[in-house]
Amino acid sequence: MQSYAQIMEALMIICFGGSWPISICKSLKTRSARGKSLPFMLMVESGYVCGIVGKLLSGNITWVFFIYLINLCMVGTDILLYFRNKRLDQLAEKT
Repeated sequence: MQSYAQIMEALMIICFGGSWPISICKSLKTRSARGKSLPFMLMVESGYVCGIVGKLLSGNITWVFFIYLINLCMVGTDILLYFRNKRLDQLAEKT
């Protein structure tokens, strides 16, 4: 039964994480922070951190743990791109 729970947890994380590659590509392509929400991305990032800490505290480090890490990295990448694009937006406004 435990393996089914891990599979369902992994599917949930994969479904949540599926949009981040698209968001990262959009951030790279548009070079603009317009339409992005930093509070939303920080909330999602916090959720993944909580999931990772929960796994560590429970000692339940399985393959699912690595999906949390992948998603954490993707959201982190989009957050970094947000700040880069915000700077680019500000520079474009000055010209």
